[in-house]
Amino acid sequence: MTVLELRDLRVTYEGGVPAVRGVDLSVARGEVLGVAGESGCGKSTISNAVLRLLPRGAKVEGQVLLDGEDVYGMSFGRLRAVRWATASIVFQGALHSLNPVRRVGAQIAEPIMLHSNATRRAADRRAGELLEQVGLPARRARDHPHQLSGGQRQRVLIALALACGPRLLIADEPTTALDVMVQAQVLALLSSLVRDMELSMVLISHDLSVLGSVCDRVAVMYAGRLVEQGPAAAVFDDPRHPYGAALAGAFPRVGDERFRYGPRGLPGDPPFPGDLPGGCEFHPRCPVALDRCATTDVELTALGDGRSSACLRAAEPALDLRGAS
Repeated sequence: MTVLELRDLRVTYEGGVPAVRGVDLSVARGEVLGVAGESGCGKSTISNAVLRLLPRGAKVEGQVLLDGEDVYGMSFGRLRAVRWATASIVFQGALHSLNPVRRVGAQIAEPIMLHSNATRRAADRRAGELLEQVGLPARRARDHPHQLSGGQRQRVLIALALACGPRLLIADEPTTALDVMVQAQVLALLSSLVRDMELSMVLISHDLSVLGSVCDRVAVMYAGRLVEQGPAAAVFDDPRHPYGAALAGAFPRVGDERFRYGPRGLPGDPPFPGDLPGGCEFHPRCPVALDRCATTDVELTALGDGRSSACLRAAEPALDLRGAS
């Protein structure tokens, strides 16, 4: 069963800036989909588009289907219910997402009362249970956000996202502001919640190694489009697009001969969405680009085994898409 489906999603910001350009994605029940890419590639725009959280000036085309229902055809009342009961979001900055002057338990209890008509006592009890579910004592419900560490605040935000029992959880860079040890704990928590609660999840990150270890499938974005997609381990171990290879190479594995002399960087920055180069948008930074890459608009093409790539050289089996060090 498909929980989320994006059909030719296009998002254009005010001033004609194309942030997302024709993205097709789907997430099945119980599946974890990773979305990778550098800042400015359109990942967060997709997450906000799913629940109509984009700014007023944004133009959205295509379809966003939650359980087969188009989000952009919903009334505001229907959308309000869907935002908590069907899908919810964990943002990357917990300190910015939580109200600093309210106790965290009250913030978790609020959507429970609004969406289930629960009493204050029942909602408070449920808030305590949710905190325990994410690894915090129920007594921390009396704390304000500033009394918690960064990892604890992120756990509170996860509890808040789970308050109304959604079927889809969108985690937008949930561990960016955390140190490595806490990051591992939060990712382990998300993985266990997905498994125990039979949730679907979209995990957004620039770190392909994280997605490779947590997700079932990974979609790699560049300049607002998908450039590679496939099983998570395959995308990380054997990328079929040079951009995916660059992301994988930036996060070395200890003991892997490919990273013996250090990670391989990627020069330059993603293009500004309002000033995209012709042909393949990645060709100015690509270590294995051909002359025709500058003039050929490459579409995402199936390679078999659930994999697809938008690279003219993706099917060359002997080609090292990482290029030179």
